Order: sequence, then structure tokens, then C-alpha cells
Amino acid sequence: MSAARWRKSSYSNGTGGECIEVADGVPGLVPVRDSKAPKGPALLIGVDAWGGFLTAVKGGSLGS
Repeated sequence: MSAARWRKSSYSNGTGGECIEVADGVPGLVPVRDSKAPKGPALLIGVDAWGGFLTAVKGGSLGS
């Protein structure tokens, strides 16, 4: 993961809270981490699971 290209979510809070980053270029996986702890652990999520998560978020089925 040291060579991963991380980018912050466009929906991240500008005041330092609720910030996640995702990395591009990892075949079959979407690495996700807390932007406030870049040296901390990253979750490695399969692309199909990530797609399902994004669909649920955009569809509002996860609640508020």
C-alpha cells in the first residue's frame, strides 16, 4: 500500500471530521482509510462490494 495513490472523498467534511480516502490502481480492490490517520490501517474492499455500497448510499437505503 506504500505506492497507493490516495485521494480524499469529495463528500469529506472540510473541518477535519468524517474524512475518508480511497486509493486507485489496486486491481480488484478499493483500499479505504481514515484521512486523519494516514499511517493507520486501511480496509481492503472488493470492487463488487464497493459498488454495492455506493449504490446503497446513493439510493438512500442505509438511512441517515
